[in-house]
Amino acid sequence: MKSNTAGYVFTLLAISIFAIQDGISKHLVSAYPPLFVAMIRYWAFMLFAVAMASRSPGGLRAAIRTKRPRLQVARGLLLASQIVVAISSFVIVGLARSQAIFSSGPLMVALLSVPILGEKVGWRRWLAICIGFLGVLLILKPESGFFDVRFLVPLAGALLFSFYVVITRYVSRDDSAMTSFFYTGVVGAVAMSCIGPFFWTPVAPYDWAFLGVLCLTGMSSHYFLIRAYDLLDAVVIQPLTYLQLVFSAIIGVSIFGETLNANMVIGAVIVVAAGIFTIWREHVLARTGARTSKT
Repeated sequence: MKSNTAGYVFTLLAISIFAIQDGISKHLVSAYPPLFVAMIRYWAFMLFAVAMASRSPGGLRAAIRTKRPRLQVARGLLLASQIVVAISSFVIVGLARSQAIFSSGPLMVALLSVPILGEKVGWRRWLAICIGFLGVLLILKPESGFFDVRFLVPLAGALLFSFYVVITRYVSRDDSAMTSFFYTGVVGAVAMSCIGPFFWTPVAPYDWAFLGVLCLTGMSSHYFLIRAYDLLDAVVIQPLTYLQLVFSAIIGVSIFGETLNANMVIGAVIVVAAGIFTIWREHVLARTGARTSKT
């Protein structure tokens, strides 16, 4: 019971810090290039990934060893690109609406898992996916009568992250979670360091404090999430991550003066409900398959 309680505490801490991190990112990207902000953020992430890998069983050598080097590099590049797109979206379309669109990620993952992982999706999940995307359309419903092309930015971010998740599942068949975590941090940091210096911008003294907090939130949120996964099953944690949408909406409205319309709220509820059902259904099928294989 104590382990379960600690797991929930770690999960809520991680989700809360992720939301704060998004708010800080929006503040910084409104004044500095996204690639510059992402580069600073990734430098801290890389140090954290190397430190975690060094303390893992087998040490750094075991973490570096991979059977899927090309896919691990691809994963790192995908996540780095997604972070740049995501923090850009916070400024372009708003923090709350971006997170509402990002919440369609599990639905996209279920779709991509069919051709890439060879998974089978039954009629229940197909129905949930279709209903979820209707929710996305409701979020994207134009208020002016014309589709806002800016919404393509968070959609691209959701799609990039979905590819990252699916490829992560694929490499997990051969590589450990720590190996994937190591390559996520190192590949992203190297990629950002090759591009970010071209966007270097003088930083106001007080914004260096925000950059420092951004790095701390990036490391602490991942640490708490790792601890949560040590204590709780993924099927318990994943639905709780939707709370980040609520926290981000609160930050967007209270700090940045964003507004929430009825279409966005209703659409987000539909997407979250469809996503939670999809996650739950995957868990049920996985348990059923495990029991069948044992018998």
